[in-house]
Amino acid sequence: MYDYIKGEVARITPEYIVVDRDGLGFQILTPNPFRFQVGSAELVYTYLQVREDIQQLIGFKTLSERELFRKLIQVTGIGPKGALAILASGQPDQVIGAIEREDDAFLVKFPGVGKKTARQIILDLKGKLHDLADEEIVGGLFEVEEEEGTGNQSLDEALQALTALGYSERELKKITPLLEELEGETTDTIMKKALQLLFGS
Repeated sequence: MYDYIKGEVARITPEYIVVDRDGLGFQILTPNPFRFQVGSAELVYTYLQVREDIQQLIGFKTLSERELFRKLIQVTGIGPKGALAILASGQPDQVIGAIEREDDAFLVKFPGVGKKTARQIILDLKGKLHDLADEEIVGGLFEVEEEEGTGNQSLDEALQALTALGYSERELKKITPLLEELEGETTDTIMKKALQLLFGS
C-alpha cells in the first residue's frame, strides 16, 4: 500500500520515529530510530503490518534492508518484532553471511532467537539472499552522519534502544561501565560498541 514516505523527522523515540508529511505525522517503527535525526529530510521505505488489532507502518533506511526484513518474517518463529531486533543488532551482510555459513551460533545471539529458530532461518533462507548482498547492503548500511550530543544523553538513548530490542537490565549493567568511557560519542556509535560487547567480540 505504501512503498515509501518522504518527509521531515519530527520526533524520535526508542521504538519509532514520526515523519511529518505535509502536516500529517506518520508513526513508523524502525530497527534503530537513533540512526535518524530530528529535522532531517528522509525517504523511508515502508512495510505495512496488518493484524486484526493493529495497522502499523515499519520503516527502513534502504530498500535492501526492507527486503531482508520481508524474507525474515516469512520464517516460522520470526515475527516483525523479531526481524526488527535482528536488523537492529546485526548488519545485514553479517546476517546473510551467517545464514550462508549455517552459523547458528551467531544467529542465536540475537534477542528472541533460540537454537531451533536459528536452524529454521538457515533452512528457509540459505541460498535465497544473494540478490540482497549488493553494494548497498554490504558496504556500510549503518553509516550515518555524525551528530553532536553529550555522552550521557547519547548513552541513555542507546540503553533505551537496547532495552526496546529485548536486552535485559542485567546484560546492560555489565557493559554500561565500558560504554561510559565513550564520552562525547553519538548514540549510533555507542549502540555499535554495545552490540559488539553483547556479542562478545
